[in-house]
Amino acid sequence: MTTTTTTVTRYPGDCDEAYPEVFTVPPPQPTEAKPGQLTKAQVDHYFEKGYLVVEKFFSKEELDPCREAIEELIEDLAQKLYKGGKIKNLYKDKGLFERLSFIEKEFPGANILLHKAGILPPAFRALWGNERLLNLVEQLIGPKIAGHPVWNLRPKTPKNTASTVPWHQDCGYLDNESYKVLQPTAWIPLLDANEKNGCMEVVSGGHRPGRICRHTCCWADTWYVELAEEEMVKTLGVDLDKDIKLCPIPYGGMLLINNMIPHRSLSNVSNDIRWSLDLRWQDPAKPVGFFGLKEGILMRDPSQPNYKIDWSPFISVDRHVAAEESLNEKMDEEDAFETTIQGPHMEKWEMTHENRHTAKLVKGKAYSSWHKS
Repeated sequence: MTTTTTTVTRYPGDCDEAYPEVFTVPPPQPTEAKPGQLTKAQVDHYFEKGYLVVEKFFSKEELDPCREAIEELIEDLAQKLYKGGKIKNLYKDKGLFERLSFIEKEFPGANILLHKAGILPPAFRALWGNERLLNLVEQLIGPKIAGHPVWNLRPKTPKNTASTVPWHQDCGYLDNESYKVLQPTAWIPLLDANEKNGCMEVVSGGHRPGRICRHTCCWADTWYVELAEEEMVKTLGVDLDKDIKLCPIPYGGMLLINNMIPHRSLSNVSNDIRWSLDLRWQDPAKPVGFFGLKEGILMRDPSQPNYKIDWSPFISVDRHVAAEESLNEKMDEEDAFETTIQGPHMEKWEMTHENRHTAKLVKGKAYSSWHKS
């Protein structure tokens, strides 16, 4: 009698271990009341459901400077494209929520250039290291806090596949060390975010098994990995009919998630650009899971009560420079207008769909041309 065995292909991102306690058990809570702290019910919701909508947190004085910083970034991008002969109009008469869309019509991929840039203006730094926000983060990871090297400015231009992110767990973009480290994310929209302009959806409770699902790469004409719904059901035991939650967030609010909860952003079918920032933190003693490309930045340490964040080492590691040094290549003039993105996350999972982004992947090289990866 002949028996046949089925060989299951393993991919680098696969992991049979689970770490439910990392994502479901809150740390000891501070004994001192501080501005910005969550209620006990909110902390419990975050660890039980894997997410938390905080509708009112930031003042206009805290968020408006971020809008102004983005306007400066768009002006710099427009000038760069104009001087490079890529666009014929600077569109100075257009506002924050439409100017990039007009630039995109002349130079498709302009939003990717902005997303890749990884420029961290002072207003973004002030928000990331906001004392009230760090008081909240302390309730999620403890008193020692580091900013994670992955942060993003997301220009979700209307009806653009490149700005629509499919289902995924954030650990799907990081190396396997991240599977056992809680990395809270604050997703902060810079306008009222709703279903029409592409707010977030989460799979409530999908973090509880503490397991990474198998993702695939790459989704549509993007650099994104994708987590299939049937894989979520099989691996995490979720009920998508009741567990998918829409998370509209008003300006001044934020969505808190962890790095194991499945989530996605919806398509922007409005006429305005949906701007948002996502910022991350973790315990500085634990691995960041960023493929050795960049470390985090210390933001708070109770042993140093007068500590001030030193941003200089963090912002001096430029994504393009790190990528090119790893590849040992020189950038040519056209690299400044390159609208494809590559990163080591592409090699973690089965390549089920190739496109212009994957075509430029240099396999086996620890580098990233994307600020997220």
